[in-house]
Amino acid sequence: MGALEIGDRAPEFRLPGIRMVDGRFERDDYSLAEHRGRPVVLAFYPLDQSKVCTEQMCAYQDDFEGFAELGTEIWGISLQGVESHEEFALKNGLTFPLLADHRDGVGRAYGVALGGMLRRAIFIIDGDGIIRWKHVAMIGFTYRKAAEIKEQILRLFPAPSGTAFAFAPPA
Repeated sequence: MGALEIGDRAPEFRLPGIRMVDGRFERDDYSLAEHRGRPVVLAFYPLDQSKVCTEQMCAYQDDFEGFAELGTEIWGISLQGVESHEEFALKNGLTFPLLADHRDGVGRAYGVALGGMLRRAIFIIDGDGIIRWKHVAMIGFTYRKAAEIKEQILRLFPAPSGTAFAFAPPA
């Protein structure tokens, strides 16, 4: 499969994941098809507990309410299993979903699988399942900051539009 481009339909998937709610874990399967009607940010990252990935996911957690206020969710995706995600979330207070692409099939479909790990990448998927913005990092330790992702969301979806997006008006 070639590289995904802005305007392409996002590959569908169903992955097991966890979300920490009130200090306990909820396990569920996460599916783009079942998330239709509102945007989602897919944040692919290489490894639970690594220094840069911890910094990245904690930065997104710090701005998690900001994403929710924009009517979108952020889903972290890495190759580790749900048990690893639970430990990672508990240690760092992460409350957004962390999904387990333990066979890297979703990573391959999105063009971010690289030699047994996932490249750092962000995809903003609209409520119809279309890729509206993406950043796929070359090998390295930099990641897209939460403020930049939120800026892109506001650029793409500046105001509520019927029932497809329930964004709060920009402040």
